[in-house]
Amino acid sequence: MPPKITVLIVDDHPIARAGIRAVIEQADDMQVAGEAQDGDEAMRLVEQLRPNVLLLDLKMPGARAWEVEKWARENFPEMAALVLTGHDRDFYLARMVEAGAAGYLDKNERPERLLANIRAAARGEALLTPEQLQRAFQWQQTVGRKWDSLTERERQVARLLVEGKSDSAIAEALKIQQRTASSHVSSLLKKLELDSRQEAMAWLVKHIPEMSDDL
Repeated sequence: MPPKITVLIVDDHPIARAGIRAVIEQADDMQVAGEAQDGDEAMRLVEQLRPNVLLLDLKMPGARAWEVEKWARENFPEMAALVLTGHDRDFYLARMVEAGAAGYLDKNERPERLLANIRAAARGEALLTPEQLQRAFQWQQTVGRKWDSLTERERQVARLLVEGKSDSAIAEALKIQQRTASSHVSSLLKKLELDSRQEAMAWLVKHIPEMSDDL
């Protein structure tokens, strides 16, 4: 008998983890190696358990899914990662494609399809569709290059902009001078090729969902 495919389930919802475990345990050729409830725990368990397949929830506490996958690809390139998500947004898709995920799957995937995808990923197959790859490429060309040009401080300013804060409120939140906050806002607008903070707010909410998901 060939060795079973080992799967690490990463999801911050216990009910979701239990449901995925129940599906995997129906298969004779695979087993659940472990469960993690956030990105940081996922990295610890990957290092400890060395699963064949990492089944990642897209949105969870701790390290973000694409950060976990990028780290895993660098340290355990033989392991495949599949994303299970209800957030089919180009931002998330592009980040996971860039990180090296083998597949980007809907959480409503039928159990038999999920098992088939796990087997394919364990064989080293790429499960991203041409349409998904095209979407990821298009996002990177039109949005990603601008977003990636921002400094970490400018991204902090971006989040505060989305919250509707003025330059003085941004300065207070970041404990910097108001003129420094205004300079960051001006730099952000220039890099995003926009003319006003209102345009920036709309652009960020439309293209960078993590800017507003928690508001």
